[in-house]
Amino acid sequence: MKKFADIFLRAFLTGIAIAIGGTVFLSCDNRYIGSFLFGTGLFVILTSGLNLFTGKVGYAVENKPGYLIDLCIIWLGNLVGTAFSAALIRCTRISGISEKASGLCSVKMNDSLLSVLILAVFCGILMFLAADGYKTIKNPAAQMLAVFLPVVVFILSGFEHCVANMFYFSLAGAWSVKAFGYLLVMTLGNALGGILFPLVRKGFIK
Repeated sequence: MKKFADIFLRAFLTGIAIAIGGTVFLSCDNRYIGSFLFGTGLFVILTSGLNLFTGKVGYAVENKPGYLIDLCIIWLGNLVGTAFSAALIRCTRISGISEKASGLCSVKMNDSLLSVLILAVFCGILMFLAADGYKTIKNPAAQMLAVFLPVVVFILSGFEHCVANMFYFSLAGAWSVKAFGYLLVMTLGNALGGILFPLVRKGFIK
């Protein structure tokens, strides 16, 4: 139980970090600056050893089946952390950003499931590369590029990140059966994208 509690708490804090990134993004009129600053959330997560679903799911390829339980706990912790943060922000003077979040959610909810799935796959690829790059790259400058560039690219490209969307749905008060279904499709896409590189990498000829 101690292990699962640790996983959940690290995932909960991750949800807060992503919420902070989402808040600054929604607060910026310039989406280029906003997408860069969103990377602050991922920077905090990776430097603090926290648990982000999209950063961890790729390692399912090299772990035992029991790792899937860890991933489910991480996903739940991310959801609780983002929802908790969104509830607090809605009580503040900056709660007006919820209108911008509503606009984002509307675009997502009016998209097709196939489109959402594909966009989530590409986001999953970028998030694995960011997490793995931070873990394996030794050059500090290159490490920072590995953290921030994928975030900027996924946001400007319109790719779907399930944890960021947990925050947007919560902040916008847009939860419904349909929204939850879309979130599950985004989660599947992120997972497929996350395992793509490590899976193919296993087949590389040394």
